[in-house]
Formats: sequence, C-alpha cells, structure tokens
Amino acid sequence: MQTLNVELGERSYPIYIGVNGLRQPDLLRQHLTTSKVIVITNEVVDVLYGAQVMDLLNGLDADKLVLPDGEEYKSLASFERIMTHLLELNAARDTTLIALGGGVIGDLTGFAAACYQRGIPFIQIPTTLLSQVDSSVGGKTAVNHPLGKNMIGAFYQPKAVIIDTMTLCSLPRREFSAGMAEVIKYGIIYDAELFNWLEQHQQALLDKDQTTLQEVVRRCCEIKALIVAKDEQEKGLRALLNLGHTFGHAIEAEQGYGNWLHGEAVATGIVLASTVAQHKNWLDASELCRIVELLKAFNLPVAAPQGMGYERFMQHMRHDKKVQANRIRFVIPEGIGSAVVTDDVDEALLKEILDAS
Repeated sequence: MQTLNVELGERSYPIYIGVNGLRQPDLLRQHLTTSKVIVITNEVVDVLYGAQVMDLLNGLDADKLVLPDGEEYKSLASFERIMTHLLELNAARDTTLIALGGGVIGDLTGFAAACYQRGIPFIQIPTTLLSQVDSSVGGKTAVNHPLGKNMIGAFYQPKAVIIDTMTLCSLPRREFSAGMAEVIKYGIIYDAELFNWLEQHQQALLDKDQTTLQEVVRRCCEIKALIVAKDEQEKGLRALLNLGHTFGHAIEAEQGYGNWLHGEAVATGIVLASTVAQHKNWLDASELCRIVELLKAFNLPVAAPQGMGYERFMQHMRHDKKVQANRIRFVIPEGIGSAVVTDDVDEALLKEILDAS
C-alpha cells in the first residue's frame, strides 16, 4: 500500500493506493474519529462493495444510504435526499460520511458533508478510474444544475482517500475509458514523461494490469496533490486541471447529463482545446496528432456531437464557472507537458473550429 499526502496544513490528509484496501479495517477505522458513520453509495456500487465496506465498520454505529446511479442524479434533489436522511437519523457533528463510488457519489457526499451542520468529516473511497485519479482528491465538491455543471458546491477536503485499484476490475470498459481522459489530461498539462509512458503502456492499461494501474493512479494523484497544495481554491495553477472541461461541460449540458460520460466529453474538449492551440501555433501538428491517437487508443470520442456547432457551445460555455468579466477562459496546451489559462481566443477561430467539429 503506497501513501501520498495532500499538504494543506491542518487540513492535510493521506491518499492510500494499493490492492485490497477494502479488506483492511484498520486503514479506514484509523480515520474515524466520530461515534456515527454513514456510507453514501449508489445501487451499482452497493451490490459490488457495499457489504464489504459495512463489514469494515462492524461494531460501530454505521448506516448506509443507497442512491440511484448516474450523472443525472448529481443534483440538488439527491443532495436534499442525503440531508433528509441525516436529519431523520438525528445525525450530529459526531458523524462521518463515507463516499463509496465514483465522481458523482464523491462530489455529492463531499458537498453534503460541507453543508450539514456547517461541516462534518468525510472519507473518500473512489471506485472508478476517473474518481481515483482526479475527483476524489482536492476537495472540490458540487452538484449540477440544468444551466451549468458543478455551479453549486464548495471546497471541502476529506479526512482520507482510500484507493483500492482492484475495484477497477469490475469497471465497465466504457467507464474505464472515460477515466483515461483525465489521466491523459495530466500528461498534456503537466508531465510529458507521463504522456510518453501512456503511449507505451496502452495495452497493459486496457488489460487492467494491477502494477500498471497502481503506477498511473499514483502518478496522477501525485500531480493532483502537488497542484492542490499550491492552489487549493483554484486561483491560479489549479485551473490547468480544467483542460477540456469548458468544451466538455457544454457537451454534457447539451446532450443531457449521463448520455455522454464526463470523461468522454472531456476527451472531445481536449481535442478542441488542442486544435485551438495548433491554430495559434502553440502546439505542433504532430503533437495534436499524438493527443488524438492516444485518446482514440482508449476508445474515446474525438469529435463533438453531430449538429452541435458554435452557437450551442457558446450558449452553454457562457454559463461556465470559469467565466470572468463576461469572458470565457480556456485551458490551452502550449505543447505536451505544458498549458496555460487564457481568455485570448478569437471568436472567429472558435466558430471555425466548433462548426467544423
């Protein structure tokens, strides 16, 4: 079991990465400092791992809430359901929430923990690749709204993140591929060596080789922890983690949350942002080709939904949380391994690219 730390002073916490973490009671229980524990999960994950996690809590005052599965349930209605459950149980500040699932469950649970009685502890147990390499680390919590993704939320750090890479063996191929979009993102914005490594280890990753999975999860968490430690509330460096997300969130909103998986929309967004970079001569054509080919190798879409052109993209992107002074900010690569945040993207160029996508 490997351990990394997110260094945030009094709010610092460990990330555990390895196999069979869900079979080690002490790993979880050392971070339970309250008398009551409530596991929040969804219907799919509950069948796979719900009983296993409840066994880790044997002898404690533990309860479980099972929500429907799907991005469309990352909503204020689900948030209210969690609040109602906590109130019905007379939960107080001596309660810890455990998020058992992917990014939807992690974000919902974290937001609920941030809000209930102005803050109670929570622990992340991510079970998807996307949540293991990205959303479980860093304290971003939120719910979606029909007018915008992740517009309602809070920065609120967990007490620990426990990553059992064995859970990825039960992950459907499409969900695994969606997670790879976030992995590839790290290589583009921060680590050219990681990008090269991914090109060389495509088959081992697709085969879900445990040694390879642990290596890629560790490196992504390492990068994320470093960035969050420097910029917890996304006032600078952390915004680079949004590569592909401005375009991607627009696709999700247009298509309906859950119809395109988050990682699928981000993959297409990465291609669009990289195409902008290539037109601005920030990215070589050969680098754009490498990005597209690596995304395609993991069965990710590299073109926007048919019929979704400039006007539809702009309608959604104007509601993006990264908009400042009515200007849309984009994360644009400056080459594989580096990126910048800029609002200097000509609308005529955007129209040309989006209408052709």
